[in-house]
Amino acid sequence: MRHPIGLAPMGGSAGGALAAAVSRGGGLGMVGGGDREWLDRELPIVAADGDRPWGVGFLTWAVTSAVVEHALEYGPSAVMLSFGDPAPFVKVIQEAGAALIIQVTDLEEARQAVDLGADVIVAQGTEAGGHGARRGRSTLPFVPVVVDLAGPVPVLAAGGIADGRGVAAVLALGAAGALVGTRFQATVEALVDPAVVNAIVEGRGGDTERSVVLDIVRGSAWPGKYTARTLGHPYLDRWRGREDELVGDPLARRDYQNDVERGVIPPLPVWAGEGFDLVADVPSAADLVADLAAQAEVALDRAGRS
Repeated sequence: MRHPIGLAPMGGSAGGALAAAVSRGGGLGMVGGGDREWLDRELPIVAADGDRPWGVGFLTWAVTSAVVEHALEYGPSAVMLSFGDPAPFVKVIQEAGAALIIQVTDLEEARQAVDLGADVIVAQGTEAGGHGARRGRSTLPFVPVVVDLAGPVPVLAAGGIADGRGVAAVLALGAAGALVGTRFQATVEALVDPAVVNAIVEGRGGDTERSVVLDIVRGSAWPGKYTARTLGHPYLDRWRGREDELVGDPLARRDYQNDVERGVIPPLPVWAGEGFDLVADVPSAADLVADLAAQAEVALDRAGRS
């Protein structure tokens, strides 16, 4: 890696082409995990793109050992585990020779990651788009605490980082680099609907909200300790503060599916972090890595001179 920037393995949008472009740009590209069909389609794309490092990430609560083992057959440089108990998968990843990356959202998870022998720890703040801790900390106070706890284990910071100044900030906090998600959704190679890209480019971080409502109406089995940050949505407005009632209302879930089928609402929520005010264009991911690194150098130089 030439630059301390990684691609968050976002499910559905971080495919092989995006991961390959990030790695080609000098960062660490990671494919979002999925079923075997998805892996067999996306992993060969990045695996065939030279000798650059690349990885694959999984939702630990949802993945099976068989799927992880299948992904390892493609020879990733790293495997990232997030949201759930990573212990059942550690041995097979280490035996395959891949670097073990564990994402953590609180100090209990960070201690477990150290104890399990993680090669890299990702400290995710609550500004992050998509899923994260229901009762977590924001990136600024969380990252240095994890850095101190991890000792020699390198820490990547995640959550709300959308330009080089954010990268510089987390480097100043002691992180070894940044894991970036939402910013890479607005790139040429991302597997993202144009309407979603436009929403990210035109939207504001203050338009996001962290909630479990959309998981409930979609019938998604996410563990209760994690909520999701998305752009505003009609079902958030309809059910905010009534989550317990929503859980017991199968009609609401049926209404949601009907609305999706009729095109009243988009097929998926727009997962987006608080930093996407800073997203104004849709470049190639390889160029974006270089731009973020250059911006970070300028920011660190300015900080040093001040």
